[in-house]
Parts: sequence; C-alpha cells; structure tokens
Amino acid sequence: MTAETRPPSTVDADGNWVRPTPGVAGMRTDGLLALGIAVGASLAILLYVSAEFFDEPPVLWQAALVVLGISGPLVWRRVAPITVTAVISIVYICALYNKVPEVLFSNIALFMAMYSIGAWSSSRRHALVARIVVVVAMFGWLFWEITRAAFDTSLAPEDSGIGLIAPGVAIGLISIVTNILYFAGAWAFGDRAWSAARERAELKARTHELEAERELTAAQAVTLDRVRIARELHDVVAHHVSVMGIQAGAARRALGADAPAPAISALGSVETSARDAVDELHRLVTTLRGIGGEGDATDGPSTRGTAQLEALLDDVRAAGRTADFTIVGDRQPLSPVIDTTLYRVAQEAVTNSLKHAGATATMDVRLRFSPERVELEVADTGHGARSSQTTTSASGGLGQIGMRERLAAIGGALEAGPRKRGGYLVRATVPLLVTEQVGS
Repeated sequence: MTAETRPPSTVDADGNWVRPTPGVAGMRTDGLLALGIAVGASLAILLYVSAEFFDEPPVLWQAALVVLGISGPLVWRRVAPITVTAVISIVYICALYNKVPEVLFSNIALFMAMYSIGAWSSSRRHALVARIVVVVAMFGWLFWEITRAAFDTSLAPEDSGIGLIAPGVAIGLISIVTNILYFAGAWAFGDRAWSAARERAELKARTHELEAERELTAAQAVTLDRVRIARELHDVVAHHVSVMGIQAGAARRALGADAPAPAISALGSVETSARDAVDELHRLVTTLRGIGGEGDATDGPSTRGTAQLEALLDDVRAAGRTADFTIVGDRQPLSPVIDTTLYRVAQEAVTNSLKHAGATATMDVRLRFSPERVELEVADTGHGARSSQTTTSASGGLGQIGMRERLAAIGGALEAGPRKRGGYLVRATVPLLVTEQVGS
C-alpha cells in the first residue's frame, strides 16, 4: 500500500494514533539516503587517509564494514527506527575504537536514526524509553572517555603550561556541549515531525469527513426536493382533480332523470375516475414523502399567494358550492414564503372541505390581519364524512400533517377540528414579528 492509497489515519488497540508506514516510495527514498551516506563516508575516509589523520591507515575491510554499518540500516529507519539506531550506535563506537577515520557522515547517520525514533516509532512509550537508553549509554561512554582524557598528560605538549582548564577537561566539556545539542536536536525534531504528521493525518481525516458530509448533504437536498414536489403534487393536482370530480357530479345531477343514459354514464365515469385518481395520487405522494422522511422545512418559490384566494374560491363556486371570502382588518404586505404558505394551507383546507363536508355545505374563508398576527380561517357548515378525514390524518395522511409542517417552518400554528355549531374549522396563525423577519 503506497502513501497515496493507505488510510489517512490509523489507531492501535489502545486507540492511540499510529503513523502509517512509508510504503515502497518511502523505502526507495531511504535507500537513496543510505546510498548517499555510503558514498559520502567512503570519500571522507579517503580524504582522511590522504591527510594522514591517523598515524596508521585503517584496515580496508574494517573501513568497508563501518561504511555499510552506518549507511545500510538507514533503509529501514522508518520501519524499525529503534533497531536501526542501536545498530548505528554500536558501529559508530566500534569505528572510533578501531581508528576508522570517519566521523562526519557517521554523526549524520546517527542523527537521522535518533530523529527517526521520534518521528516514526509506532509506540510513543517505546520511543521515549529507547531514546533515554541511547542517550544515557552515549553520555555514559562519553563521561568515561572524558575521565580518561582528564588524566592524560599526552594531550598537551611538554613545554606548554597548564591553563585555567586542563586540556583533557576542555576537550571533554566541548564534547558534552556538542552532544547535548546533537541529541536534543534529534529528539526535538523527531517529536515535532511526528506531531506534524499526526496533524496532517487528522486534517485528511476531517477532509474525508467533510467530503462525506457534503455528499450526504447533496443527497438530502435531492430528497428534500422530492418532498417539495410531493407537496406540490398534493396541493395542486389533488385540488383540481377533486374539483373536476365534483363538477362532474354536479353536472350529472343537473341533467336529471330524463337525460340520455350514455351522458349520465359518462359523467359518472368521470366522477369515479376523479375519485380514483385522487386516491392514486395520495399513494404516489405518500411514497415520495417516505423517501424524504419528515420532509423539508421550506419550499421553492411559487406564484401563488393570498391574492389568489378569491380565484381559488371561484373554482369552488363553479362546482356548485357556496363560498365567501372576507378580509378583516387592514391588509399588510407578507413575505413570499408566508404568502405562499397561507395560500397552500387554504388550498388544502378547501380541498378537504370539498371532499368531506357534503354537497350542501357552504364555505367561509377569512383572512384576518391584526397588529400582532395574521390569521387564515377556512370553515364550512357541512356534516359530511368527517370521521374518515380525521382517521386519515391520524394514520399518516398528508393533509393536516403538511399544513402543520408548513406553518411550523415559519413559526406559525394550526388549529383544526369540528365546530360546536356544526361543520369544520381550520385556522392558521402566523405572528407578524416572524413574518417581518422572514420577509427581511
């Protein structure tokens, strides 16, 4: 698994983040690093020998083993950093005791190994313990050498005087300061690299989550659009189909018993087909609504509003029913959302009245404005099959549920139920304060 295909973040059994392995591409990069260290160390040994750094030239096979020992393990520095550091440390000390003239690239290799423990160890506890062990061992060996050098008078020429600090002690102090900076840098840079890698992994994980959430949001938007279409189908088509059926029934009754049988039969078929179409439409809308769950809170723009309530009642009057429309109070401008919502509530209530109030029922629609709120009332005097309407709404029908959801979306409320003096009343109330906020 390469760096491009592996998961952005993994965790161990304890839930701690584990840095993913470098993969083939990372191993190839470390191989090139090891090759560069090997070439550099070989050239350095050649230069040291040419400069007669040591009295005696190093043994060839020992120098070759040192070059391989400090460079070869670096290929696995990100896979097994603790083991690599231990091997390079041992080779480094052995090279010094065998007087192999190479310290520059050996120190670079040891620094990279120590750095890799902090940057790539899968267990932070093991990384901490391993680095403590390496540092203690290295400084223990360093103090041992400093102690020996402090009593070694051969480090100063015989004709020179002893200064403020003995030559061996001065060399030792320089070595201590150098090693403190050396190991502290490798430790700090390694930890910082590991923290940066974790931050990048968490950022990638959050990016993946945001992409998934964006896809989910897009799917929800499609679903909510289906719900909006379902509502529009229910509000518009069901109303007009119901009116068609009522008009067909009214025409059939108006023809009387002397009308031709084919005409009576055709009108009866239209009436029956309209009723069946409304039932089928309800089933279709229920299916679409089921996809969207509870439905969306807002609908798309519509050209219908309270200004079209009179035209809505003209369809009712054309079907042979009596319908009155009254505006109470001073009419105030409404936002498009509020205006459309009130019209849809009125349309739904009118449709229900046509279906359930009975053929002789009259209808009264009132739009009432007050300083605090706007109210829409749709009342009828019928005594039709109200029990069936109530049962449908209670069992998951779309009429009153849709009206309540529309009004709740704009801060309004719905009251629906039988009137004490007979008939049925639907009252929608929207506070004017909410209306102003939505309009702005």
